[in-house]
Amino acid sequence: MTSAPILVRRDGAIARVTLNRANARNALNLPMCLALRTAFQDLDGDETIRVVLLDAEGPVFCAGADLKERQGKDEAWVRQRRLASFAAYEAIERCSKPVVAVVQGPVVGSGGEISMSCDFIIASTAASFRFPEPQWGTVGATQRLQRVIGKRRAKELLFTGRTMPAAEALGLGLLARVVEPEALAEAAQDIAQAIAAAPPLAMMLTKQAVDIGEETALSNGIRIEMAAIERCLADGGWRNGIATFAEAVGSKKVASGD
Repeated sequence: MTSAPILVRRDGAIARVTLNRANARNALNLPMCLALRTAFQDLDGDETIRVVLLDAEGPVFCAGADLKERQGKDEAWVRQRRLASFAAYEAIERCSKPVVAVVQGPVVGSGGEISMSCDFIIASTAASFRFPEPQWGTVGATQRLQRVIGKRRAKELLFTGRTMPAAEALGLGLLARVVEPEALAEAAQDIAQAIAAAPPLAMMLTKQAVDIGEETALSNGIRIEMAAIERCLADGGWRNGIATFAEAVGSKKVASGD
């Protein structure tokens, strides 16, 4: 029996999407593309979910596109396969819930696209990144990568195909946090719980304002933020946030004896 290309598990407000082709180093094939797209579209519409963790089985996060599935295929098939991968990345990116990539090992090609489609990436010190598409006779990662680390740095990685260690990726802003391998699972869970505890509307609107604001001038971005604030005020949930803050401050004063 063929295993499912991804696993989707729910634990209260936290969902976990896991790349599940460890025997193929989690290489991205067509079934995985389709499964990722469906999973994130479903999670986007699930009101019980407030945050999604995207991780992978085995020691490799993703070894890139599964080139074996292209053997014997024609150009039309390969083109449609690439469109399927773009649709999968877009579904991850467009999910209204915060999505955090949890990277435990090597990331190659399409694996980089998957992780960069998330809102941010946390990784173990064993993680590394490589974008060898030009060396494989194709083109990929030319758009998200330059937007994350800058045009010239993206060109250097794409042109050379070299492996970038986690420490360098952190310095370039590709990673938000790096921890030791044995601490990765706990760090991911702590982040997910912190996000899930926040008011969901405010979290959704914050993500939306950042993403849309990136594409416009600052003056327009401020208008986008103000519109988001107005929605929060109309919803009324902000009052709970103030009450929670006041309660937390009061608890600290009691604990410190002030």
